[in-house]
Amino acid sequence: MNIESAAVNILKRGVELDTKKRYTEALVCYQEGLQILVDKMKGEHDESTRSYLRKKVEEYMNRAEAIKKLVLQQKEAGQFHEQVHIENNSTGHSYKTLFGRFLDDDVEFVVVEDPYIRSFHQCQNFLRLAELLVKSCTNIRHIELITSKDNRSEGDQREWFSNLSNDLSKYRVKLSVKFSETLHDRQITLSSGWIIKIGRGLDFFKAPENKFCLGVYDLDLRPCHETTVDIVHSKNVKQSYG
Repeated sequence: MNIESAAVNILKRGVELDTKKRYTEALVCYQEGLQILVDKMKGEHDESTRSYLRKKVEEYMNRAEAIKKLVLQQKEAGQFHEQVHIENNSTGHSYKTLFGRFLDDDVEFVVVEDPYIRSFHQCQNFLRLAELLVKSCTNIRHIELITSKDNRSEGDQREWFSNLSNDLSKYRVKLSVKFSETLHDRQITLSSGWIIKIGRGLDFFKAPENKFCLGVYDLDLRPCHETTVDIVHSKNVKQSYG
């Protein structure tokens, strides 16, 4: 029995992620695949096909619900941990793909700790993250960046942050920048309790080969350096921002 090939591919990917215990990513795939199956079922007139699709929808829906409960239990127990290994030269790792599923209406405050938001391309990475936060988190009101000063071109760095701060204020988002010379941690903390720790910080994309190649603008198409992303959840974060 043929099902929509798009749904099959998405659901297969979901099962693959599920097996690797990358539950929140699997959940996104299951939800997308289920939507395609449900839409196909609505337009299907053959009863045997409808029955088959209904069975598949129930099967994946039950697994999606089980994952939701599992993630909730792990969050409550403070045991949630999801890890993504980004291989050298691999693609498909834009900020949205990596952790966009955690950016929602519950996020009001974000703290970005990264000692290397200094040079132009590093500040551009932070700008891309700010754009994603504004688009995805409708209730966001404050972004705090903790980084280090660029002693070679401190004026440029401050000007870039000032320009971004002015723009963010148009969306009623305040940008605070703090400088620390002892900062080593690289992580993004969301007021909803999610903490995204990226081994290389925001700067894990390789430089494009030229100014007119795929990946210049769409970071899902940009080759990456090898790094590890750890995603955890802490109720203490939620309480401190609550």
